[in-house]
Amino acid sequence: MALVLDSSSITHSIQLAVAPVFLLTAVAGMIGAVAGRLARIIDRARVVEDCAHQSVDAEFLERALLELGYLRARGRMVNGCIGLLTLCGFLIGLTIVLLFLGETTSFRGHTWALGSFLTGVVSFLLALVLFFVETVMATRLLNFNMLRAFGALADKR
Repeated sequence: MALVLDSSSITHSIQLAVAPVFLLTAVAGMIGAVAGRLARIIDRARVVEDCAHQSVDAEFLERALLELGYLRARGRMVNGCIGLLTLCGFLIGLTIVLLFLGETTSFRGHTWALGSFLTGVVSFLLALVLFFVETVMATRLLNFNMLRAFGALADKR
């Protein structure tokens, strides 16, 4: 595999390889946002567990176990989302390497680059679906808690 040191070829290679880098920026932003959501889920689960350990009220313990189940399901969604985003980042990075090698050497990896890019985009799309599902789950839990809280207020009046 001979390395071509022609400056115009290297410039073209860099231009070709830079396009997928914009997707890496989106992936990094998404990982940051989703990791923040995971941290909030874990924090909430710790609070609910601590309250459950201190309570003897059977009704509260039942609600706490139900909420912990929702939080566990949301955590799984977020973990799946982070896994898909990580896979996407890896595949886009691989695409950049393959495109650069294909342009600067005799390596014929354009088919592999196409496959890794498309697989990366599909994993990004699947991560977006999981992100959406998790946010819908969080909203439903919020609505459920609000209705329960308003019901408790109405019962006290």
